[in-house]
Order: sequence, then C-alpha cells, then structure tokens
Amino acid sequence: MELLDKIYQARERIKNVARHTPLMKNKNLSKEFSAQVYLKREDLQPVRSYKLRGAYNKIVLLSDKEKSRGVVCASAGNHAQGVAYTCNKLDIKGTIFMPITTPPQKTKQVKLFGKDKVDIVLRGDSLDDAFDEANRFCEEDGAVFIHPFDDEKIIAGQGTIGLELLEDCDQPIDYLFVPIGGGGLASGIITVFKQLSPNTKIIGVEPVGAASMKTAIEQGDIVTLKDIDDFVDGAAVERAGDLTFEICRNHLEDIVLVPEGKVCTTILRMYNEEAIVVEPAGALTVSALDFYKEQIEGKNVVCIVSGSNNDIIRMQEIKERSLIYEGLKHYFIVQFPQKPGVFKEFVNDILGPNDDVVYFQYTKKNNRESGPAVIGIELNDPNDLSIIEEQLKQRKFSYRYLNEKTDLFTILTP
Repeated sequence: MELLDKIYQARERIKNVARHTPLMKNKNLSKEFSAQVYLKREDLQPVRSYKLRGAYNKIVLLSDKEKSRGVVCASAGNHAQGVAYTCNKLDIKGTIFMPITTPPQKTKQVKLFGKDKVDIVLRGDSLDDAFDEANRFCEEDGAVFIHPFDDEKIIAGQGTIGLELLEDCDQPIDYLFVPIGGGGLASGIITVFKQLSPNTKIIGVEPVGAASMKTAIEQGDIVTLKDIDDFVDGAAVERAGDLTFEICRNHLEDIVLVPEGKVCTTILRMYNEEAIVVEPAGALTVSALDFYKEQIEGKNVVCIVSGSNNDIIRMQEIKERSLIYEGLKHYFIVQFPQKPGVFKEFVNDILGPNDDVVYFQYTKKNNRESGPAVIGIELNDPNDLSIIEEQLKQRKFSYRYLNEKTDLFTILTP
C-alpha cells in the first residue's frame, strides 16, 4: 500500500481525536508581502501542536499485545504531549523520558494530558541522553518505542495536514512553507502534494542553529550535528531521520535557514499584532517569508503554524534575542577613566537623544586609572550604532563590542 493511501486511512482514524484545524488568511502578512498568505493553525490542536496526529495514528495501530506492554517516547515537548494525550485516550500505559533540564512547565503539561496513564522520567542532560535511556528501557521492559518522526505511521498521521490544506484552500497553493525538525511533518505533506498538487513548491524551514536536514541534503548523506542551538526546541534535531531524509531530499524545493533572533521577532509580532501565541518552532515558517519576498509576490502562500507551547518564562530571552537580531540592542565593555563626571560625559556626548542605557555594571577601583563597565544600550534605529562607535573613538574611550563575541557576551550580560 502506498504511503498516500495510508495518509487517507490515518485521516479517518484520527478524525475524532485530532482537530481539523482552520486555514486562515492573514491580512497583515498578505499586505506586507503582496500575496495571499494563509496560516494553517496547528497551534489550535488539543495539545497545541500537530504532533498529536502522528502519535495517535501510530499508537492506535499497535496490536493488543503491544498495547499491553505499554509505550515509551523521548521528547522535551510536543511529541511527549501527543503521546501522553493518546495514552490517556486509549487507556495505555506510557513512559515519557525527558532531559533533566526540561522546564517544569513542560513536564506539567505532559502530566496534564496523560494524567495517571503516564510516568515521566527525567534522565540525562540532553534529548539524546533521554533518547538513549528510553531505548534502554524498551529493551529491558519490552515496551514499544514511539519515534517522534522516523516512522511511516507517524509520517502518515502528520500527512493528514496536507489533505486538509487541499480540501480547505479554494485556490491552487503556489508556495507551502513547512517547519523541519526531524522531517516527519515535511515528509507527510510532500507525500500528499507530490501526487495531488505537484506544482506546489514546498519550502522546508529550519533554524540556523540546527540545520540537520539541509546539511544532510547538501552532503548527500545523513549527518549528526555536533553542536546545535536548542532555542527552537521543537525543531532542534541533531540528526534527520532515515525515512524522512530520503523523502525530503528528493522532493523539497528548498530549505530556508532562519536565525533564532528572527524567530523571536516573529513570536513577538504574532502576539502583538495577531494575538496568536506561537512557540519558536511555530514561528519558523512565517519568519521565512522575508527570505522569499520576491518569489511569493502575487502568489497563494501557506505557512504551517506548528505549535504554541511557549513557556512565558522565556519571553524575556525572546525579547532580548529579537532586539539584538534587529540591531536595536548592543552591549559594550567600556574603560571609564576614574574621574568624576565621566559617566555624565558618556551619556550626554556619546549617546543620542533616543538611546537608552538598559544595563550597567561597574565597580570603582581605587588603584587604577580606569575601570571597565559592561553597558547595554537600546536604540530606536539600528543605524545609530555607527554614530555611537564613532563618538567613542573621537572621545578616546577604549571599548570592546560584545554582541559578536559570544564567549564574553554570554558570561557578562544578563
């Protein structure tokens, strides 16, 4: 049986569990990009992400014997919630392995959806560690492992989104932007569109700091990234799947890499302008539109908003990353001569009327001619940075710019 047929069957299987989410035209984005931009609102699923589709389709197809042994997964977020919800729905025992570093908000959500059917086990410092522990548990306990993306039944469940898109959009879809972590969602959608809408250009979107699929496609083979930025946690995967790699490399039109700071800007914008809460992975596709401005002009465009499981505790970091990416927040180490009035001189003569000091750390040293201060400055216009640097040089302030010095930046700034 072809995978497309399995996707059709999955749609019937999950229809009373996963929501047929709305496809909504967004006026602001449509106007900005001179296109018809639609958002597929997977953030409105019962578990606030599309992951429920694949998890339920996989688990419900297990034999009675397999179900009696229980299921296991390793996840730091959305996949865990999809598995937990399914376990509660089907009355199956589930064990969820999560890294020790997982925020309490996420473990609470998993427990909320799984209730007494789910045990949460915190193991390891990374998702890979939790993954290894989950596999070890399966070998010892005989439970069934539920992979987050590299499984045909998972792919089929995620592919039901593609069927809904074609059903709901009354015009041909020219461009479809899909977030990529391990590639399960993209593979399911590709399977639908390559047969039912072959002229649609499918654009994968990954975060710059975790480009596992793009790297694999460029190198012609699956690779394991040594270091990733896990800020976009729903798409921060070190290694693409075997099944998903084969599907994606043959049928994706392109993969766009989006900086994490750009993702943060989109999160804030979606909240402020649209009252839509998105998690970092959920903001990837909208963030990618800026990189396709010319191509999508006048076209019908769909962005999959994959999830909204965003911890409010992260909002300060999101704002910080956004301001830095937009060139509106800058950090310096400035050597201040140890004499009265020097800081007043700095504020009056170097900063512009709309510049604001938002961070300042300084300790006076009595036995030195100058002392270092870490200063954070917020601007209204990114072009004002060059003016500040020129004023620092003219007035002979010794300084170091920290934004581009990651090692110092992360240690010295809040």
